[in-house]
Amino acid sequence: MSRIQIVIGFDQREAVAYHTFCQSILERASQPVSFTPLALNTLNSYVERHTDGSNTFIYSRFLTPWLMDYQGWAIFADGDMICRDDIAKLWALRDESKAVMVVKHDYKTKAHQKYLGNQNQDYPRKNWSSVILWNCAHPENRRLDPQYVMSHPGSHLHRFAWLDDALIGEVPKEWNWLTTEYPNNYDAKLLHYTLGTPCFKDYSDSEMAELWHAEHDKIHQGMGV
Repeated sequence: MSRIQIVIGFDQREAVAYHTFCQSILERASQPVSFTPLALNTLNSYVERHTDGSNTFIYSRFLTPWLMDYQGWAIFADGDMICRDDIAKLWALRDESKAVMVVKHDYKTKAHQKYLGNQNQDYPRKNWSSVILWNCAHPENRRLDPQYVMSHPGSHLHRFAWLDDALIGEVPKEWNWLTTEYPNNYDAKLLHYTLGTPCFKDYSDSEMAELWHAEHDKIHQGMGV
């Protein structure tokens, strides 16, 4: 049975979100999983030179194939999510003919400011890169190394501009459901609190926040907390 490699964006300002996401995946997974927190302090070959972005992993996510030694597949996901189904079902969607597979969102944001006062701008292919099934061994992804990522702007990276569009596969929207931006969907498989994780006071009562709090509470069960 193959191990599911999962790279999750980690930002110390919302560290609890990372752990809550991992808990939600582990509870439902039917195959072994391996987590890699994408923390900047662990990436000795990479220096963040971009000056925009609302979190510390906004560009380092594109190092996933490099981190996997350009072998096999891996899932990248932002840390502000919870999983409500078996992650093996997403893993099973891998298509060897594609370099990446994403939810191809096409929307305009409802809020032009998000957590910690960050600006929330519309741009082409917004949130496509927040969940990526990476074919790390695909030859077109071998160019993604620290120097390449450091030297290319967000408009290039987040739009997957190094790839022919035919190499960008699609997965169902339920695997990256944008809370608040989209109507409430209690059947969604990955809930993405893209405007602000409910760990932040301003978003603690946002749409579908109760599901995030329920997953977070499980971390403390049995610990007398």
